[in-house]
Amino acid sequence: MSPTSPASPTDGASPESRPSPANARPAPTRRLTTAQALVAFLARQYTELDGRRHRLINATWGIFGHGNVAGIGQALVEAGNGTRNGNGSRTGPRMPYLQGRNEQAMVHAAVGYARQSGRLSAHAVTTSIGPGATNLVTGAALATINHLPVLLLPGDTFATRPADPVLQQLEVPYAGDVSVNDCLRPVSRYFDRVTRPEALIPAALQAMRVLADPTQTGAVTLALPQDVQAEAYDWPEEFFAERVWRVRRPAPDTAELEAAVRAVRSARRPLIVAGGGVRHSAAEETLAAFTAATRIPVASTQAGKGALRHDHPADVGGIGHTGTATADELARTADLVIGIGTRYTDFTTASGTLFENPAVRFLNLNITGFDAHKLAALPLVADARTGLEALTSALAGRGYRIDPAYETEYTGAKEVWEEQVEASFTTPDPTARPTQTQVLGLLDTLVTEDDILINAAGSLPGDLHKLWRTRSRDQYHVEYGYSCMGYEIPAAIGVLLATRTQERPRPVWALVGDGTYLMNPTEIVTAVQENLPLKLLILQNHGYASIGGLSEAVGGERLGTAYRHRDPDGGFTGPPLPVDLAANAASLGMRVLRATTVDDLGKALAEARGADGPTCVYVETETPDTVSGPPPAQAWWDVPVAETASRPAAVKAREEYDRQVAARRHHL
Repeated sequence: MSPTSPASPTDGASPESRPSPANARPAPTRRLTTAQALVAFLARQYTELDGRRHRLINATWGIFGHGNVAGIGQALVEAGNGTRNGNGSRTGPRMPYLQGRNEQAMVHAAVGYARQSGRLSAHAVTTSIGPGATNLVTGAALATINHLPVLLLPGDTFATRPADPVLQQLEVPYAGDVSVNDCLRPVSRYFDRVTRPEALIPAALQAMRVLADPTQTGAVTLALPQDVQAEAYDWPEEFFAERVWRVRRPAPDTAELEAAVRAVRSARRPLIVAGGGVRHSAAEETLAAFTAATRIPVASTQAGKGALRHDHPADVGGIGHTGTATADELARTADLVIGIGTRYTDFTTASGTLFENPAVRFLNLNITGFDAHKLAALPLVADARTGLEALTSALAGRGYRIDPAYETEYTGAKEVWEEQVEASFTTPDPTARPTQTQVLGLLDTLVTEDDILINAAGSLPGDLHKLWRTRSRDQYHVEYGYSCMGYEIPAAIGVLLATRTQERPRPVWALVGDGTYLMNPTEIVTAVQENLPLKLLILQNHGYASIGGLSEAVGGERLGTAYRHRDPDGGFTGPPLPVDLAANAASLGMRVLRATTVDDLGKALAEARGADGPTCVYVETETPDTVSGPPPAQAWWDVPVAETASRPAAVKAREEYDRQVAARRHHL
């Protein structure tokens, strides 16, 4: 993607009257360190979409060590984060600094910010060399898998090698130029190591190109040797000019569009699968217009949930292993599946077993050809909004609408499913300990379209995908591309940073189980430091509930999934561990509200929602029975089971596995 920068002023002189190269004055330069130049450059990068401009790198997260404190750290001071020198002036726009507690968590916060900002604004993350750099890898993988931009600036070992090895250096006997930062190569969409100051110029431009490109965006890494960070260079002033990276909305190819129209017109039982691309393109209203014209039902992936409101007539809920019965039954009989901005993960396709109709074909509208061609589909390579507009217009003159009987079928099935949702949410005894789905039911009665819910792993994503009633395009923030435990709290901070300039505050909820909380609670301190009104909801169920259930289903007998004392036989069946997560959250600076009953919880959630500072609601949940629990999975998920085993649980699980896997098919 090509940037634009302000054109140089001209005096209207003819070419003959302009100064010749021989007597031209040298181009102006500015002497800065490499780190200072990078920060100054980043502060002047913008994206533009639909005529609106956004600053591309809005802030830099950082934890400092010897590999970045004297380089990027000092540059951030120069950029307005410390005491100003001299007359107190500062050259150029400020680069705000944000203090994190864990390097992985800083990336998660940056990703949450980027997602809430529509991928038009992002954050940078700087770390030292060694463990600070390798701690970035998980966050980088999450960003790249979810197509969300984040700029990583890890320190690196000396380019000049004055001493070898230096502190925290990885020595590789067969390659002197390898450092731990090379771990970031496979999880980055662009990687470069800046071994000379002047090499920053092309590297920085390439980094911005990738961050702003919707077909390529993800984690971008510029590894910065600590000596190069502090080295001075005479930089051309043109490097610091404002640059605008225009985000494309590519239109579909005419021939592909015509083929798509023919496919839709010939379909009798079409189904739309809305993915994250609908949100990234801000195509929700366009999708609603398309369904209004055609009445085609819309199922959603985890990333696509919210493409239509839950009460939209065409919305049939989540699809796949964690989907609704309505959506999954429609998928089994669909003759045309229209994927919009989806990657078709195994959860969506039920590991290749969901789309059972022998005649089913796929039409994929996607901004990348890689995803548009999946499942041997007819590709419609275009921006989701532009492509939907074109498809709606092309169908308008052809008189296409689904059979009214099909519409009656899916709207009736949706009503039946909503009765199951209500049963899962209902709490008949206000003095009882709530189940997890009853917790969601209480939250459902409280929130409005302003609230944002953040989750990523455990049993909550399945319950949320099946049951949650999404009220706005950005309310449902479940990271399920990488399903990373520990994402929720830092991501909520990123979302709060992205929304705090809006006219009215957005209540932001981080929903976590005890397993997830123990993975990464430390960014609570950041929320306290920034006085962000984070609403943290901790559900204590004494272990890994999701994997415990999966373990039981595949013959693992729940080994290692409960948080309990060891028993005399060496297992973990003793009493629950005396861990007080509420006290832990309080020790990190949060106000904590404890709830023991349904009635207590309703009051605590309401109080937390109205709080103007970081507030935690802690509740111990009850294990649901078959009546009070969520509806079971409506589609399969492939987790291979031991082919040979002596224990009955695994033998039985393998028999079920063989039965399910026999239904898998390749769509050709």
